[in-house]
Amino acid sequence: MTTLEAIRAALPAYPIEVSFPDIARWREGNTGIDYLHSFDSGKPGKHVMILALTHGNEVSGAIAVDTLLAAGVRPTAGRLSLGFGNIGAYEQFSAENADATRFLDEDMNRVWTPSTLDGERQSRELARARAMRPFIDTVDLLLDIHSMHEASAPLMMTGPLEKAIALAAELGMPEHVIVDKGHANGTRMRDYGGFGDPASPKNALLIETGQHFAGSARDVALDCAARFLIHAGVVAEADMTPYLTQTRPARQKFVEITQPVVARSMDFRFSQPFTGLEVIEKAGTEIARDGDEVIVTPYDNCVIVQPSMRHLGVNVTMMRLGRLLDR
Repeated sequence: MTTLEAIRAALPAYPIEVSFPDIARWREGNTGIDYLHSFDSGKPGKHVMILALTHGNEVSGAIAVDTLLAAGVRPTAGRLSLGFGNIGAYEQFSAENADATRFLDEDMNRVWTPSTLDGERQSRELARARAMRPFIDTVDLLLDIHSMHEASAPLMMTGPLEKAIALAAELGMPEHVIVDKGHANGTRMRDYGGFGDPASPKNALLIETGQHFAGSARDVALDCAARFLIHAGVVAEADMTPYLTQTRPARQKFVEITQPVVARSMDFRFSQPFTGLEVIEKAGTEIARDGDEVIVTPYDNCVIVQPSMRHLGVNVTMMRLGRLLDR
């Protein structure tokens, strides 16, 4: 039987182009929750948060938050919070097994369903989410910084709500915006509570900055964080200028996810060396095989989103399929 370890060993290893910051200095925050820091301007405004390390090997967000904390960035209005999520997984990162520390026990970005948070199940990720939950409940605007298994252009993940799609359009970065409904196996933080309620003024975005260890992903993370804080009106624009390194695209492309491609066996394989955002012109084109099953594109101009073999497992989403929206 094919094992995940064998599959990972056969895949190309991406070079680690960035330094992993020592974030232990940020352990003791001022919120009563380790690794969460919050600063109040004393003036009216929204509570805006930048969060890193929802997944332990996604270092670009950790670099961005570490940089902002080290720079002593403070709000000019409202409240600014900066934090790190899955610290335990980050602390166990190893360059020799770079894909293994996404999480320790379970995906921390699938546990934000109230019944799960209030339930009896135990894991290290759930313990951390439960500790963070009362604080997250106070946040008005959230940017959750992630990165990707494979080398792909950055993606803004909005969820299905028009308020988040509109916020992504107002930011104008990155070029590709993914409109999706999340995952069947659990709620993401960006869809939790008021963030996922169309009637709530709260809002959230999730940015995928690029391949985990690329220098370009670090730059995208800092740029997006800076733009998010400027747009929220919570910081002085001049304080963010050093981080604005990315050129705004002339026009963003919005891709609506229509369906996941889920592995039903460990004999799943892509039919082409996809890295993401490929547009398959014709419906019925073979894109993968799962044992004896042939998987084909369901419509013309089908967009391949976030394909990766690095976390193959039964009932794991291997890629998602989408169509371009006319916006």
